[in-house]
Amino acid sequence: MLKIGLTGGIGSGKSTVAQIFEVLGIPVYYADVAAKRLMNENITLKKEILREFGEEAYSGDLLNRPYLASIVFKNPAKLATLNNLVHPFTIADAETWMLQQQSPYSIKEAALIFESNAHLHLDYVIGVQSPLPLRIQRVMERDKLSEAEILARINKQMDETEKMNRCHFIIINDEQELLIPQVVALHEKLLAIR
Repeated sequence: MLKIGLTGGIGSGKSTVAQIFEVLGIPVYYADVAAKRLMNENITLKKEILREFGEEAYSGDLLNRPYLASIVFKNPAKLATLNNLVHPFTIADAETWMLQQQSPYSIKEAALIFESNAHLHLDYVIGVQSPLPLRIQRVMERDKLSEAEILARINKQMDETEKMNRCHFIIINDEQELLIPQVVALHEKLLAIR
């Protein structure tokens, strides 16, 4: 079975593309959702986060996300530390999950596929590309963040051009080109590869 990555910058529409693949019967592992679950459930990871970020990192048994976000989004070194703690657990969890799937291929949807070196565990990577103004508009509507907050997060991510150049396949999500036909064509291409 092929292991496929699906990536793109914040607001590019990765999740929308992933949902279309799911409609086509392809299982999708959502790395951000899994990371949040693992930070709440994995005892070893929790201990590492508590050691690095202190008792306030958890409220009861649950991750104190606002507290952690207030630290990591202002401090690149702390963000790197958190990512370095979480990524190995997420990569291992995705590997286990993908091996359990019975489909011709499965997808791992993640913003940081190259940054976390998760691409080394995948056969191909799909990039979802969108114009920056559209990405900003989507995130403002979805997350109720200011343009400055969104740009600060975008500036912490890998350069979009570099990210897309590293992908094997590109899906354009600019609200001009139809999205579903692009995903269906890529689905058929991936079925032919295996």
